[in-house]
Amino acid sequence: MELSDFVGKLRRELASITRFAGEDVARAAELLTEALDSSVRLILLDVLSAAADEVTARLCDTVGEVRLADGEPAFVVTTAPPEGEYDEPAAAAAAEGEPGTARLTLRLPDSLKARVEAAAARDGVSVNTWLGRAAGRALETPARGRQATGRWSPGQRITGYARS
Repeated sequence: MELSDFVGKLRRELASITRFAGEDVARAAELLTEALDSSVRLILLDVLSAAADEVTARLCDTVGEVRLADGEPAFVVTTAPPEGEYDEPAAAAAAEGEPGTARLTLRLPDSLKARVEAAAARDGVSVNTWLGRAAGRALETPARGRQATGRWSPGQRITGYARS
């Protein structure tokens, strides 16, 4: 959704209102619209977020969100699968004596992020829970083709060039 269209419409409305005023009033209105550009965009984002919250509150098992992509808002709708389609998620097991949690910023390509969100929705868990479980499973499983010692297991094919 292009917010620039709506901001431009507001600018045109203000210009229309001041067209009968003097040159100084018209110039002041133009300067005000330029100064208010970012504030108007934030207010429009607030309105869109409030609308998404209201729609979400009225829908069962559906969440609507407003997300910024390249500086422009986009609606994202996620529907949880019916309860019978997934098993009850197991509680994430914390290590014995491990204090609290840590915050981590993770950057993903948009396509991968969408796949992670879909997988989390299928499992009926949050993206955070899904990623935590995936990381735990990856750390529990030894690297493919390697033994726990870090050496290649028998029968693994190694390709490349050698010089004698």
